Amino acid sequence: MENVFVDNAKVMAKGQITLPKDIRELLGVGTGDRVTLIWQGDRVTMMNSAVYAMKILQEGMKGEFEKAGIWNDDDVMDVVKEVRSEIEGL
Repeated sequence: MENVFVDNAKVMAKGQITLPKDIRELLGVGTGDRVTLIWQGDRVTMMNSAVYAMKILQEGMKGEFEKAGIWNDDDVMDVVKEVRSEIEGL
């Protein structure tokens, strides 16, 4: 089972909340960083926006390597060499 940590934050007049320090640390966010809020029924999940973007990218890329015929590290290196030679040839 996943670790669970519960904390509270007060909603201020303009709808703002202060994330408790422990939550900020667990999310890996600091001043100026962005968080993503995902509403699902009666709950909201908060994620570090960079982590959320990477998860969306990974979901969107599922199966793409297989479609491109990339099955192992050697196939990846072949693609890298091909792209490098195309760039150098420009």
